[in-house]
Amino acid sequence: MPLSDTVEMLQAILGAIDEGIHVVDADGITIFYNHVAARLDGLTPDEVLGKPLLEVFPSLDRHSSTLLRVIESGESIYNEPQAFTNWKGLRVETINTTLPVRVGKRLVGAVEVSKDIGKLKELSERLVDLQAQISKPKRTKRQADGVYFQFEDILTQNEAMKHLIERGRRAGRTSSPVLIYGETGTGKELFVQSIHQSSARSMKPFIAQNCAALPASLLESLLFGTTKGSFTGADDRPGLFELADGGTLFLDELNSMPLDLQAKLLRVLQDGQIRRIGGSQTSKVDVRVIAAVNEAPQALVQRGQMRSDLYYRINVVSFELPPLRERREDIELLVRHFIELFNRKFGMSVQSISMEVKQLFESYDWPGNVRELEHSVEAAMNMVEAEIIEREHLPPHLLDRQNGSESSRTTAHVEGKAASWSAEGRTLPEVVRELEEQMIDQAMKQSGGNVLRAAKLLGIPRQTLQYKLSQRSTPEIN
Repeated sequence: MPLSDTVEMLQAILGAIDEGIHVVDADGITIFYNHVAARLDGLTPDEVLGKPLLEVFPSLDRHSSTLLRVIESGESIYNEPQAFTNWKGLRVETINTTLPVRVGKRLVGAVEVSKDIGKLKELSERLVDLQAQISKPKRTKRQADGVYFQFEDILTQNEAMKHLIERGRRAGRTSSPVLIYGETGTGKELFVQSIHQSSARSMKPFIAQNCAALPASLLESLLFGTTKGSFTGADDRPGLFELADGGTLFLDELNSMPLDLQAKLLRVLQDGQIRRIGGSQTSKVDVRVIAAVNEAPQALVQRGQMRSDLYYRINVVSFELPPLRERREDIELLVRHFIELFNRKFGMSVQSISMEVKQLFESYDWPGNVRELEHSVEAAMNMVEAEIIEREHLPPHLLDRQNGSESSRTTAHVEGKAASWSAEGRTLPEVVRELEEQMIDQAMKQSGGNVLRAAKLLGIPRQTLQYKLSQRSTPEIN
């Protein structure tokens, strides 16, 4: 292929990428500038190509421009925020990854990949401002809108869940860090809010932040705050740690936090000191940190998604919230609650669910847990016209999954893989209890009495298995 065709093909590929691409030579002259970069900067390619970088972006200099810094140092820069004003006076805010371009060992230029964060940064700053406004006034123990939950709001008849609630009340008496593990939809934030509300910090701020919701650089500035001049365009702003002073900071999906930021969080947990980005002074904060993950934390550590030192520091008090399939006795209770909730919300008078729906709910695995159950009841309430929710009122995805589960169970039984027992003369709970005990005995035997390995074989949290074993008249372990 002729060289000219190769160059045209490369330019077409770079031009089609849905991110800003800006390439300069060793003298800082722009040699490639795609339409996405032009849109982000409020310019056209013709206004930038062939011109010195600082001529088009006069608010930058050799220290604030990531492209010129890479040309000078030869070192890559990853995910660094940059704010500047172009020659038209338009303010632009991006996150840049900038890499040196070499031919052999000779540095010939730099390439920058940019993402627009102006709107996202504006939203995050609004969030901080709102959190600041919320944290100023003293709150009543329970807000009228019911945003803040207490342990009394957790509906359960499950003994393992009751045990966790009692442990949660005790944890409310201290300021130790807490790590909560539970599948999506098991009610982690409800549990976290209940710990906060049962503590001496209940009249102080409760601030929640999902660590997966923002890019790493914005998350860091949101948590720790910024000092004017820390990067071009930055203002003096408090972070969530400062806003939560005296109260509780809930970090959801902690494993989504980059490892270098996890190290900074670890330092805060160890000494209670924070430093704003770009600042030189530290300040003391009194914040209880509660974190949550939706996978087993030990597995996250093994995969390198969570620092082991952070895990051991934040896992002072830990809770494993059981999935809904392990607390089936709560399904009917929760369904009644959700029907009452949506009756009030929609101005309806639905009374209950049919026996067929009840049996379906109790046999379904609920991969989305309590949240999926709530949404299923809400979906049915949109379809029902009488006082009873029937099977045809349920959302299609639930029926499709249920049909697939029933087909799998039937196939397993035909192949002789189903457990063999007779239900004659016994109630369903008695049969289920007997089958559960048989499976636990088998798992404990296969694991040589190791509770953690047995729990993994059964697919349930270790604490749940430990509790079930403790309820037996003859314990399986010492």
